[in-house]
Amino acid sequence: MRNPFLYKLVKPLILLWFKPRYRPEYIDKENIPKKGRVILAGTHINNLDAFMLGSSTRRPVRFIAKKELFKGIGKWFFTACGLVPVDRQNHNDNVMQDSTRLLEKEALIGIFPEGTVNKTNEIIMPFKTGAVRMAIQTKSPIVPFAIIGNYEKYKKNVKIIFGELYYPKTDDIIKENKELEEKVKNLIKRGSEIK
Repeated sequence: MRNPFLYKLVKPLILLWFKPRYRPEYIDKENIPKKGRVILAGTHINNLDAFMLGSSTRRPVRFIAKKELFKGIGKWFFTACGLVPVDRQNHNDNVMQDSTRLLEKEALIGIFPEGTVNKTNEIIMPFKTGAVRMAIQTKSPIVPFAIIGNYEKYKKNVKIIFGELYYPKTDDIIKENKELEEKVKNLIKRGSEIK
């Protein structure tokens, strides 16, 4: 599918700013297919995570983003970048319709199932079910990921690790959501052991 026009313009500028400053490490990013519908789903530790995930692949990542970003000029900007707004407080069928339409056009969707930055002491917060609902509804695969470390400037101390692509095995949303959580927890453990 065609890239959102502003995404193509903004991404190189973000990479020039992001990579030298935070020196991210990418582990197993070849698990992201070069084409076809895919959902990237994983941890959310910082507001910079979208830059981390977006810089992991040459493909445009169509992020599911909080609706609060879509105010004033933000509505035009983030829409032109291809983001999909979600209302985190209320059940939102529009986000499922928009995501389904994108996946049917072979898009790459990026989603943080925790719903917000994890500021707790837990490894992950309970995942919302949107990622697995999308996968089941559109028969799309998921590539789980985990972001580990912190974004300290000019220190090589943040990395993202990708798991293997998989398809949900059942239509049981709760069961599949737990499966995704376990895959992400295993990635955190594995990524933490890599020096």
